[in-house]
Amino acid sequence: MMTAAGEINQMHFAILNHDKPDSVDLRMKTRETHLVYLRAAGGRLMTAGPILADDGQTPVGSLLIVEAEDMTAARRFADDDPYARAGLFSSSVIWPWRLVFPEK
Repeated sequence: MMTAAGEINQMHFAILNHDKPDSVDLRMKTRETHLVYLRAAGGRLMTAGPILADDGQTPVGSLLIVEAEDMTAARRFADDDPYARAGLFSSSVIWPWRLVFPEK
């Protein structure tokens, strides 16, 4: 979206990915490339980390909060993630998201 001054107004998006069953090996094999991709996002990536199984150790998905121009750009970011390209996820859902806390 453009502001009245012609600047791009970035929105926030929550990306929730669920891994396919029994895919920890694929996740670990692809992890370093995934981390390089996230580091390259710079300030567009607000936070990211794995969703864990009940044991508190086994990754079963990913949650990312990103800044993007619109839903299409957020989807592109999610689709270009090396985890997604490797076929790790059984599902990927994106929602517009608003930061409430901590208050700015």
